[in-house]
Amino acid sequence: MSEPTNHYGPTAARAHGRPGREQKPAGPVIDIHAHVLVPEAATYAAPFLDPAGEPLTRFATEETRALNRKQGLDRREVFNQHGPRLAELDAMGIDIQLCAPPPGQCYYGIPPEHAVAATRLVNDGIAAFCAARPDRFLGLGSVPLAVPGEAEAELARCMGPLGFKGVQVLTNVQGRELSDPAFAGFWAAAERLGALVMLHPNGFIEGQRLTRHYFNNVVGNPFDTTLALHHLIFDGVLERHPDLTILAVHGGGYLPSYSGRIDHAWGARSDARGTLPQPPTHYLRKVYLDSIVFTPHQLEYLVTVFGADRVLMGTDFPFDMAESDPVGHIRSAAGFDEATVAAIAGGNAARLLGL
Repeated sequence: MSEPTNHYGPTAARAHGRPGREQKPAGPVIDIHAHVLVPEAATYAAPFLDPAGEPLTRFATEETRALNRKQGLDRREVFNQHGPRLAELDAMGIDIQLCAPPPGQCYYGIPPEHAVAATRLVNDGIAAFCAARPDRFLGLGSVPLAVPGEAEAELARCMGPLGFKGVQVLTNVQGRELSDPAFAGFWAAAERLGALVMLHPNGFIEGQRLTRHYFNNVVGNPFDTTLALHHLIFDGVLERHPDLTILAVHGGGYLPSYSGRIDHAWGARSDARGTLPQPPTHYLRKVYLDSIVFTPHQLEYLVTVFGADRVLMGTDFPFDMAESDPVGHIRSAAGFDEATVAAIAGGNAARLLGL
């Protein structure tokens, strides 16, 4: 096996002009999608983790596993050290960053009592990280969704004493859909508390065909978000909770680019329609999407179909699959006027987060 290589710079998906830091719009530039690692929680959870239980590890080649280990070493400083991290944010032109745990630190698969304790450590660590530079960092916590009663309690702690803006949840809970009745209390609490809920994938759990070429991230991550959104819509979660605030990362996966199919199915078949009173895209248009789609034409499509007010700038920092020039990405869309650029780059997030 050759030496694994990766980089954390400009994407190969589009041509690059002037860097975004030289083209910042008026108003704050806010990264709505980024991650902070909490080492104390990782140490606590390590004895209870089954590496084979994580799809991105189970469905991967040895080259992919080696490259992921290398990435952990490459990015260990920017993952949780303010100085190196702020240097990179300044180079990207980012003023404020909303920080969630890495998906691997959601700990849904460990025993319930340890999942609760590990989640509290994660949230305490993110709160401390943000408190050291409250002018630059805001927190997005985690909840032990596999322990539903505890999930609501931890959500209340996130939105109360910890001062977070919301929480990140994975796109499935050890194979259970987010629309499962077991999680109904969480969705009711999230709506009641006004929490932003960021849907984040962690690979596709049936990834037998996605092992090579890092496909369980490249294909599996957006697919799992796509599937989660389908279940939240068709199982009626968004109908029952019209005031939920949901952010679907990576541009919402594949669903926004082929959303006509869900409306067609709803109109054509009773088994698809169920008891859903409105066409499925009625609910999809209530979901916020981040800008991590890498190409200007796809970003323009999201804005054209769903509106400039539903798209928020994200990076997925600090991974190699992140967008390294998010302002430049927005600027690369030739059809955007200055108001649209400013809204996507930070205005929408400022409004959503109450800044």
